[in-house]
Amino acid sequence: MKQPLLALVELNKYYGDVHVLKDVSFDINEGEFLTLLGPSGCGKTTLLRCIAGLERIQSGDILLAGTSIKELAPNKRNVNTVFQNYALFPHFNVYDNVAYGPRMKKSMGEAELKTKVAEVLELVQMSGYEQRMPHQLSGGQRQRIAIARALINEPAILLLDEPLGALDLKLRKHMQTELARLQRKTGTTFVYVTHDQEEALNMSDRIVVIDQGQVQQLGSPREIYNNPANLFVTSFIGDRNIFPVEVLQVGDDYSQVRLGEDVVAVRSSPSARGALSADDEAVLAILMDKMRISCEQMDNAFRGEVVSIHYAGSQIRIEVRVAGRILTVVEYQKLECECQVGDSVFVSWEESGAYLLPQEDGWEERGL
Repeated sequence: MKQPLLALVELNKYYGDVHVLKDVSFDINEGEFLTLLGPSGCGKTTLLRCIAGLERIQSGDILLAGTSIKELAPNKRNVNTVFQNYALFPHFNVYDNVAYGPRMKKSMGEAELKTKVAEVLELVQMSGYEQRMPHQLSGGQRQRIAIARALINEPAILLLDEPLGALDLKLRKHMQTELARLQRKTGTTFVYVTHDQEEALNMSDRIVVIDQGQVQQLGSPREIYNNPANLFVTSFIGDRNIFPVEVLQVGDDYSQVRLGEDVVAVRSSPSARGALSADDEAVLAILMDKMRISCEQMDNAFRGEVVSIHYAGSQIRIEVRVAGRILTVVEYQKLECECQVGDSVFVSWEESGAYLLPQEDGWEERGL
């Protein structure tokens, strides 16, 4: 079996009495784009800084190509970091900013350095900007220079700490495409931090979802979106209606649940299998964009009353009151049911769009 490029082994980090990272363990493969995703304060940036050597861990290990680097100084680790504020030297022009690393390491002569700077600037599509000062660049251009400055050192891993956070929405979406292109072209392993789920889903080969210092799930964007491991991932990834239901019957793959007067069959999540039994309270999660509204009675559907209808271009968002709860249905095409506010309708969903999970302590208080 091929050895991972980076392995985190039961890593723990404390700030005083606060346990920030709790037994974090996972592998990062060579050449992949891996994203650390989670809400603000979950520990993802701290984890990135531990990998970079900017924070010390209290226990556990960090292995790069099988060798522990946890005691090495940041400049002795074969990793580079791109920060959200880019950290360019304001008194250096673009050329000198990019050339800074090799000059400090004295790893190449000026002739070779000139060639190398030209190569990485071409890679990030910034050729011709060598004499510009940082204040003469846009936010997107400064980000490209920060990446070029990191890539010229040919790190085994490039760490990126929310590098798109300061950009406007249009530029951020453009730079998502550019970063993914750059990663594929160079083959450099990227470890990327963000709290933006859309960004993570669009760019990553794999995603590590983190909450309260613990890894909640690791998998491909498709796996995490369609098969969330627990209630936190279910609530954090995708737009879902999440509400309690009564379990009537439990099966290996599907269970029957009741909401109000209606009984439906729904997929059981891996965490629900063996954890639920009849008469338990469980949580039903349904992706809003995999739901449908019908004016006619149909099987495996909840009946409800239309509360509001919002049109936003091709997207139509309809709120339906079902057994005292408001469910949101997102339609992208012409509605099959031309309903109006106050109408009685039936709400169903694609088979893969709904998931039954066990309840967790305090899940409603946390806003899940």
